[in-house]
Amino acid sequence: MSKKLVAHILLFFVAVIYGANYLVAKGLMPDLIGPSGFIFIRVSAATVLFWIVYLLSYEKIDKKDLVRLALCGLTGVATNQLFFFNGLNATSPVNASIIMTSNPILVLVVSAIILKTRITSRKLAGIFLGAAGAIVLLLLQGSAKISWQGDVMILINALSYGIYLVLVKPLMVKYKPVTVITWVFTMGLILVAPIGFNQFMAIDWSSFTSSHWLGVFYVVICTTFLVYLMNIYALKTVQPTVVSVYIYLQPLLAGIFAYIFASFGGEDYTGDINWQRILCALAIFVGVYLVSVPARRQR
Repeated sequence: MSKKLVAHILLFFVAVIYGANYLVAKGLMPDLIGPSGFIFIRVSAATVLFWIVYLLSYEKIDKKDLVRLALCGLTGVATNQLFFFNGLNATSPVNASIIMTSNPILVLVVSAIILKTRITSRKLAGIFLGAAGAIVLLLLQGSAKISWQGDVMILINALSYGIYLVLVKPLMVKYKPVTVITWVFTMGLILVAPIGFNQFMAIDWSSFTSSHWLGVFYVVICTTFLVYLMNIYALKTVQPTVVSVYIYLQPLLAGIFAYIFASFGGEDYTGDINWQRILCALAIFVGVYLVSVPARRQR
């Protein structure tokens, strides 16, 4: 199995995990856990796990890279996660998904500025086709209560993560993936702790049921530890734009999970899947293909 194929498989599983996370995290906030307190749990627990893995294959980092690692911790962990969970807490999962589709466009622009990546007509076509499919899909889901403050926070989250994907790419050439993500989370924890610690201390753990504990476990282990690890391994092989374009799958997957959750008594944020949604899904897959497949060299 080629490294590129493995990278795409990992990115698909990342999209699946994130698709369910919209509903799992929303179900725990804010009644049980404040959004910033939840991020403190995510980052602190994941940092410990990353350090355990990192120490098994220790790799020293250059001091001159600490500034870039700190910037990655700011954009990829602190700003990204704090604004996402606070934004998701303030607005609907549907609206959050719509805004998140702007991420690949932002990554493409930032990548062109920082990494001097050439923006080809194929990549532009893939990004706009995928965005159109995702946006139409979400518009078909019906209206929901929207908070413009929450929407702005989701947009800041998308921009921050886009910058992170570009900033972290050079570090992937120099270090092992686990080395990079461990230090990125360590830097992020330093920034998150002062903001989320008070909400963390206010949590009433005695009120948690087994399903609540499973939700916390899912967010910490799957959405944080595994997702960041899979993303960082994928970045070793593919460009930041390819990683970000998989976000177009999240609205489709979130809609499917919402339907499943509703079948078990959860709140239903989406309508039934129909032929319109299937067409939107096809547009998303074609968009992913156009962005990820490199242009043929002229002979």
